[in-house]
Amino acid sequence: MSQTRGRYDFCIGLVLAMSSSIFIGGSFILKKKGLLRLARKGSMRAGQGGHAYLKEWLWWAGLLSMGAGEVANFAAYAFAPATLVTPLGALSVLVSAILSSFFLNEKLNLHGKIGCLLSILGSTVMVIHAPQEEEVETLNEMSHKLGDPGFVVFATLVVIVSLILIFVVGPRHGQTNILVYITICSVIGALSVSCVKGLGIAIKELFAGKPVLQHPLSWSLLVSLIVCVSTQINYLNRALDIFNTSIVTPIYYVIFTTSVLTCSAILFKEWQHMAADDIIGTFSGFLTIIVGIFLLHAFKDVNFTLANLPLSLRKDDRAANGTLLSTYDCFNHDEESSTCVGEIQSPESLSARRNGSLSAF
Repeated sequence: MSQTRGRYDFCIGLVLAMSSSIFIGGSFILKKKGLLRLARKGSMRAGQGGHAYLKEWLWWAGLLSMGAGEVANFAAYAFAPATLVTPLGALSVLVSAILSSFFLNEKLNLHGKIGCLLSILGSTVMVIHAPQEEEVETLNEMSHKLGDPGFVVFATLVVIVSLILIFVVGPRHGQTNILVYITICSVIGALSVSCVKGLGIAIKELFAGKPVLQHPLSWSLLVSLIVCVSTQINYLNRALDIFNTSIVTPIYYVIFTTSVLTCSAILFKEWQHMAADDIIGTFSGFLTIIVGIFLLHAFKDVNFTLANLPLSLRKDDRAANGTLLSTYDCFNHDEESSTCVGEIQSPESLSARRNGSLSAF
């Protein structure tokens, strides 16, 4: 009976996590559409300090969509392991990228399409191999878990490292090193996920009619969550304000998810109930998602499609000339005006290029 209930909860958490990604991914599109509509009307833009978007229904629809996504994500932690819910957050980036190509006319190049495919495959692998049962079901059990020496040491280290980064490293290197602010919000985020997990359990007990509000742990988790989320938002906004979003997003996803997986392994010990192949599958899926997110963001400004792939040289030409085409030699060339067969170079020219001589050009 408990195994059936555990699988039922797992499925609910999975559906909530995926719904959260769809709502959050779609919210960016709705907000962007609303802001673009205001720009066409000549209203003062939000980046210039304007607040005309408050009168735009599309922007409010995006805000409500994001709110629904965050609520679904919050609820997902009450039913499914954090090992599953957190990595699936990458699907919101994928949803946003796909929808923007349809509704915002933003081109999704070949790297982006491959990145989306890898993210889907990685998420599927993680769903298949993720732990399907959760030990903690009551606040008393959660209190016992939080008092575990391993988690106490982990939480203490997180707080110490965060304070050092905030007060010592941040003022000196925060403006030049992208890892400083991202590390702060990522490691603090691991604690916030633990708080969300505990509050999710408290809400389940509240609906079951138990005196949750009289339990001191409920209020401690709520206060801790507010502090952690406020810190996260503050330093993530700093990172986004200073550095390129296409770089911040994948790095934040990797460090944040790694921190959550580490915290989950220490606090809930989900990995103890997993077979070796499931552990390998979970890590493989996670790494696949990382590669997909990297391809989706790092090369989004590169104009590269299937039409840009180089034409193959005939075998006799390759044998005679001993040269290969570079993948990027065909960029921004029309097929009718260029055959992209490359330029035949002499051994002296190739030698000059290897030696760094400009005369070869």
